[in-house]
Amino acid sequence: MEYEPVIGLEIHVELKTKTKMFCYSLNDPDEKHPNINICPVCMGHPGTLPVINQEAVRKVILVGLALNGEIPEFSQFDRKNYFYPDLPKGYQISQYKYPLVQGGFLGLRNGKKIAITRIHLEEDAGRLIHDRESGTSLVDFNRAGVPLMELVTEPDLRSVEEVKKFGEELQKILRYIGASNADMEKGQMRVEVNISLREEGSEELGTKVEIKNINSFKYAADAVEYERNRQTAILERGEKVTQETRGWNENTEGTFSQRSKEEAHDYRYFPEPDLPPLTFSREFVASLASQLPELPDAKRKRFAESFGLDDSVVELLTRKKEFADYFEAAASELQQYDKETAEKSKKSLVSLLASWMTGDFVRFLRETSAQVGDIRVTPENFAELVLYVAEDKISNLAAKEVLEEMVRSGEDPSDIIEKRGLWQMSDAADLEYIVRHIIEYNLKAVEDYRGGKASSLQFLVGQVMKDSRGKANPKIVQELIKKILNSKS
Repeated sequence: MEYEPVIGLEIHVELKTKTKMFCYSLNDPDEKHPNINICPVCMGHPGTLPVINQEAVRKVILVGLALNGEIPEFSQFDRKNYFYPDLPKGYQISQYKYPLVQGGFLGLRNGKKIAITRIHLEEDAGRLIHDRESGTSLVDFNRAGVPLMELVTEPDLRSVEEVKKFGEELQKILRYIGASNADMEKGQMRVEVNISLREEGSEELGTKVEIKNINSFKYAADAVEYERNRQTAILERGEKVTQETRGWNENTEGTFSQRSKEEAHDYRYFPEPDLPPLTFSREFVASLASQLPELPDAKRKRFAESFGLDDSVVELLTRKKEFADYFEAAASELQQYDKETAEKSKKSLVSLLASWMTGDFVRFLRETSAQVGDIRVTPENFAELVLYVAEDKISNLAAKEVLEEMVRSGEDPSDIIEKRGLWQMSDAADLEYIVRHIIEYNLKAVEDYRGGKASSLQFLVGQVMKDSRGKANPKIVQELIKKILNSKS
């Protein structure tokens, strides 16, 4: 019997706001000490009253609009009652019947649309810190009360690959909008997988198992694969899968049982009495929609069409909005030059720019642990450097040296090249003297070349490059060597 996985996702995302969801304590994902960003409100002290964070509401609606969702005119917060050691109030302020966003979908690159059930807003819980030596657990409440968006999909996913692609595309959208940094290592984006199996061709759903709090797309995919194999084995033994909540252990690369799955009535939802309901006018929603930036899929398509770049290159360029914006600003500088420049160099200026950005530019960012917005190289200066390479005014090796100095100092490339004497020698008359000198002192290589050994030509070119301290134009050098040697044959 072949079984088909039926997968739905619940994704929690900590929103990028200055303060927490219902108080003025800082929302700081980089806090260095436990329990410093707390106050009586987020700690649930008696007599305190919550106040709704307007920016958090706005960002959830923006996400909903980006995902083709409907923004209802009415929304409200509810109390979700359950006990957990890091939940200060003994209940969570969440949403149930009237979420901020209903419906919508996210399109995958294969053309499939994954339907979204709802997107709602709630507050995050704290964090337990376990001390294995003493066998005790301590609670850090810095995260308690942080605005937390929850997105729930329909059970439309059918494979490990679709789970990964959905998560990665959603992460890009969240970052493009500025709703969240969605850093999974910091717990800002967490995935819960609901998976059941059914016989292939059947429309009847199997028993659902939920896998909680997965902190990477790889682990989410691994959990799906593990659970698929586990449930298949159960069904093949003629047994029934138990509906339950399971955890993922990355060390054993397997899921483990945590508790039986709660239903909505177990949480005893009721309207939050300390918060007013929310109403949204069509004008307000339209105003937010007008603030949406170009989203990743639209940017990918435009880059491919406008710049004629391969899909793999476009994917690298558009992975982060700031990186894509930087590339586009530099590309606009290069597009000011006429086609004659590109034809003369026999290179597409924008393709060359893309190659440098996804190569040495990214390498320098990684080495310095910097973001695009942190570096001192302007898009205009970077475009200027690429143009010098395209026009053979400097060598690739020299350009890397110049770029390294630009990253360090922020100087113009022309000033660095002039100061270090890196302009490439392209005048044939100037180079001929060096070429003849190298030929005269490397007669064995000359003899080998004339005997048909092609590698000897590259040896002679290398010697000229060495003698000129890398300034000679290798193309012109190669042509000169051929011309001189062939004339003496």
